[in-house]
Amino acid sequence: MERLGMITIGQAPRNDVAPIIKKYLDGRAQLVQVGVLDGMTKEYIEENLYPEEGDYVLTSRLVTDESVIMAREKIKPILQEKINALEKMGIKQILLLCTGVFPGLTTESAYLIEPDHVIPPAVKAMVGSRRFGVIVPLDEQKESLVSKFLPFGLSPSFGVASPYHNDPKSFETAANELKDKVDIILLDCMGYTEEARELVSQATGLPVILSNAIMAKLTSEMI
Repeated sequence: MERLGMITIGQAPRNDVAPIIKKYLDGRAQLVQVGVLDGMTKEYIEENLYPEEGDYVLTSRLVTDESVIMAREKIKPILQEKINALEKMGIKQILLLCTGVFPGLTTESAYLIEPDHVIPPAVKAMVGSRRFGVIVPLDEQKESLVSKFLPFGLSPSFGVASPYHNDPKSFETAANELKDKVDIILLDCMGYTEEARELVSQATGLPVILSNAIMAKLTSEMI
């Protein structure tokens, strides 16, 4: 059976997101999960990988269901090691389970599927000339994400709700902030679930795009 490598920037297994990926794989491939933070304690992560002023900020989930915040440049070398390890296992296709931008990641022969290369142009095709909204996990991510969408002629309005806090109210607040400003909304983190999409859709009455569902559908076509 084919194998699809999946790297989370948190800890594996990602029991919140993996079912969405597996749904579209439909038994055609085995999902091999690894995490950048595997084996690390929350205390270690906070002491060694926490962002400093000006860092590109990311967030993800631990197997304890806790969330952590990290600096991209601090985890990037570990991420590259995980890519190399999956390649050594003979895995030919690797999905990065993060919508953040990671310049300079490399493989020898495997195909690395990076959501930041796929989602902005795909969303542009769906949004067209309509007003575009994006919900992100952290307030400090809003500014850094503008440059991801700008080359595609997208100038989003932002809302904030973390997929890693069990707080439906935050989704309702973000939805209410956006519903009169936009016509379509993207949940721009691979940690958002179908439940989050439904919450935002019901609160706004608008189409809501789930990042991991887009990636799962497209990746499944390559298996």
